[in-house]
Amino acid sequence: MRPSPMAVRAAGGCSTAAAATLAFFRLRPLGRAVRPDAARAGWHFSLYGGCRGRQVHGLVDSVLEELRSQRRGRVSAKIGLQGTKELSDNKIDKRTLQKGLLLEFQKDSERFLLAVVERPDGKKNWKVTDQNGILSSIKPQQVTYVIPGIINYNHSRIDEFIKKAQDLLDPTVLECAWMELSENDKSVTVEEFAEIVYGSKESLESYCAHFLLSRDIVYFVKVESRDSSVYQPRPPAQVEELLRRKLAKEAAEKEMEEFVQLIKSAKALPLDAKPSKVSWLMEEKVKRKIESLQAYAVDACDDEQRRTAGNILKAMGFSKTSSAALKILINIGYFPVHVNLDLYRYDVRIRYTEEVLSAAEELLVDRPDSDKHIRKDLSTLKVYAIDVDEADEACFCSFCHCIYPKRLLDDALSAARLPDGRIKVWIHVADPTSLVQPRSIIDREAMHRGTSIFLPTATFPMFPERLAMNAMSLQQGRGCKSVTVSVILQPDGSKIVENYICVVHSIAEYSIENSIIKPTYMLTYESATELLYMNLEEEEELRILQEAASLRAQWRHSQGSIDTAMIEPRIKVANPDDPEPNINLYVEDQSNPAMQLVSEMMILCGEAVAAFGSDNNIALPYRGHPQSNTAVSAFTHLPEGPARSFANISVLRAAEMDFQKPVPHGVLGIPGYVQFTSPIRRYVDLLAHYQIKAFLRGESPPYSAGDLEGMTFIASMHVKVARRLHSNNLRYWLLEYLRRQPKGKKYKALILKFIKDRLATLLVIEVGIQATAVVSTGKVGDEVSVVVEAAHPRDDILSVTEITEVSDE
Repeated sequence: MRPSPMAVRAAGGCSTAAAATLAFFRLRPLGRAVRPDAARAGWHFSLYGGCRGRQVHGLVDSVLEELRSQRRGRVSAKIGLQGTKELSDNKIDKRTLQKGLLLEFQKDSERFLLAVVERPDGKKNWKVTDQNGILSSIKPQQVTYVIPGIINYNHSRIDEFIKKAQDLLDPTVLECAWMELSENDKSVTVEEFAEIVYGSKESLESYCAHFLLSRDIVYFVKVESRDSSVYQPRPPAQVEELLRRKLAKEAAEKEMEEFVQLIKSAKALPLDAKPSKVSWLMEEKVKRKIESLQAYAVDACDDEQRRTAGNILKAMGFSKTSSAALKILINIGYFPVHVNLDLYRYDVRIRYTEEVLSAAEELLVDRPDSDKHIRKDLSTLKVYAIDVDEADEACFCSFCHCIYPKRLLDDALSAARLPDGRIKVWIHVADPTSLVQPRSIIDREAMHRGTSIFLPTATFPMFPERLAMNAMSLQQGRGCKSVTVSVILQPDGSKIVENYICVVHSIAEYSIENSIIKPTYMLTYESATELLYMNLEEEEELRILQEAASLRAQWRHSQGSIDTAMIEPRIKVANPDDPEPNINLYVEDQSNPAMQLVSEMMILCGEAVAAFGSDNNIALPYRGHPQSNTAVSAFTHLPEGPARSFANISVLRAAEMDFQKPVPHGVLGIPGYVQFTSPIRRYVDLLAHYQIKAFLRGESPPYSAGDLEGMTFIASMHVKVARRLHSNNLRYWLLEYLRRQPKGKKYKALILKFIKDRLATLLVIEVGIQATAVVSTGKVGDEVSVVVEAAHPRDDILSVTEITEVSDE
């Protein structure tokens, strides 16, 4: 075989990258499942470098003229088969192929293999043995090239053929040929290209020419003629653009390879040596990929992030699933094992902007009080602040970056018996509006949060931490600004009196005023209950509060109130970032006397505020709830407690809102209701405070009914997210708690309802979580024993099975 002048010229340096690319092909075997892009991965050409001699141009013309003068349909004298052009045409069918031919076929979307034809397989397909020695069936349309001049070939010689081809595969000749052919816009067939660059169109050279042309994505484009496939040189501008894209792609592939290696290195490190989360976000190109994985893990990615994450997962050998992306992020230490994905999925506002924090700092320094001149001093009253035990929680201070105990209290209670025997109660509510003005930056931030978020692992207050915990919250033994709602109850709790909507209610008199109080006790529900049981003479006020709560509960029941109290689990996770954090489970007893006391007083406050708004024509966020079409008596056969409450909840109608007048609240059994007792935690309560406080100052309320409706809608959307967040995270940790319990541990469960046949919804009493299981006996409200078969918090899976008690007999 004589080398062509172009081959000699190319070997001498057609471009500066020739040596490197040639070395690439010699080091990277063509054999064993060659990828279609394998031969392109190392090509780096100069658009204007090398192969400019006019002698070469003359050679090209002469070769083309000689080849095209030959009869294109002539039969090969050597093998008696169709010529290369016919065999390589897209119209290959069963008659074209014969036993012993050497061909290239497309194995799948990524692999092209050499193979020898063995025998027909059905009407159209052929059996072939590929370069890996594997016998398979291929369709004619899978054949990409039939190598000419070879007959009765043995598949064991394919490796030898491939090795010889490797010595000839120099992609730099593509640039040389393109530069000469593009000047006159001349197209070539594979055999013409082989003759030009190798000086021969024998089997090996023709295949190498096909290999180079078919894998080329820069210089030539395949076009179909009537007789055969030809390759046409691309326009220079297009080549330049393709080269730019190719280099960019290679740079991106290299960057991806480096990132994958970084991931693998981090995975291999022990837990205490893994990179911090911040370190992954320092370099922009790494940050983009990490954020793409994060977005993919929470199913909240755009198209670019989806492509990036998919490429990473593919390179790592993982399936393209959100769980696989999460697994990577956990394994490299970016996420803790028990990461709460909902915080990212719902884009929850966790931190405050510097602007908001600065505004909060100013309020802490100035502490204005526009109501100072009309505040009533109630500091002589004995004041009970009763709430859940949060002493084991802590909050992070955004100002000084320190941890301090969380103790946010926004309501407290006082009581006294009047000389005429009637009971007077005071519901003192924290007064954040003494600091925060409507439409201020702090107010807008609170509206877009809607509520404080309480999770087993953390609390995210509606206001900046120091503002909420210190300046706004009620504190024991200190003078605190508050809004006090005082109510005098009817002696029997149900006397008919003249009132704002002419119905029976238990309120004889009420008033709302700005006040100063000094909380005497800060009690948990448990400690308050202990004081009630002790019946101490010096705590008469607490006993009066309990009596008032009992009167109110009886009266509301007479008005058709519906019991919806369920078992409420609470979980506290002290160190959630640890792989095995400490979990403390509490199941609240809804029959707790102190809890019932506080609940009744909060409802009483809401009814009084609604009455005040109606009497004074104040636009407020009035909340109502129509009674169900199903009579309450329909479930009286069920035992009191969760079973009856679950049935009541299942038939409740949707809540209603009005912003001009009260609407009946059938569930609570009261003529009107306004949420008012948690203005530090709920934005709708804060809106009611703005309106009431303006009226007390003799000013027009800051918001119209329409304004309130719009802002309530915005806040409510965030409240729904917060509730979902709380519910999902609580269930996650309940499942994690159950996962850690001893295998076979027995639990008591309550039958809440039957879904189908004996498949029932159960309430696992000791944990406060619902599950489904088939029960053999029992009715709604009965107890059964169950064991937990499986609990998987990340997949939200809980499987329980009933245990049938075996009689001793």
